[in-house]
Amino acid sequence: MRGIERLASVERSTPPMAEALPQLPMSETVLVRLMRISVFGLGNYFEPVFRVLGLTENSFHVLCLLMASDHGRASPSELSELVGTTRANMTRILDSLINDGFASRSVEAHDARRHSIRITAAGRKAASEAVPKMVEPLKRAFSGLDAEEVALLDRLLRKTIVSFDRGAAPLRAAA
Repeated sequence: MRGIERLASVERSTPPMAEALPQLPMSETVLVRLMRISVFGLGNYFEPVFRVLGLTENSFHVLCLLMASDHGRASPSELSELVGTTRANMTRILDSLINDGFASRSVEAHDARRHSIRITAAGRKAASEAVPKMVEPLKRAFSGLDAEEVALLDRLLRKTIVSFDRGAAPLRAAA
């Protein structure tokens, strides 16, 4: 099912859902559904690009972060936070990058419980060679938006992320 069909499904199913569950805040529910569809569509859109590159979206993101970090290294927990994935998934991503020779893992000298991930020369090369192949797909992904809409989407997504954090605090306190 393509994104357009998923949007049509949201349109069809929202009125019956609102009728069946009248206490459910429908505007917010639709936003959650739209965000899930967007994330799913984003993954589907970029999957063939990364498959050709021999990377995953997350592994490419990690390589970019390592290249941008001080001394080409970061901790697994830092990378997990920056990529927005679980620590268990980050372990799998890092294991794959290490097995491919794109990164290395070492134990921190001052704390043997902490590891440091460092990008290798092969990892730098893989990321650098991937960038030119990412330019056109990235531009095409947002080609339906003008510059003002891109800026607005950026601001709204940032505002939404902060709203999630603020809204989660009472939920965590109650748990």
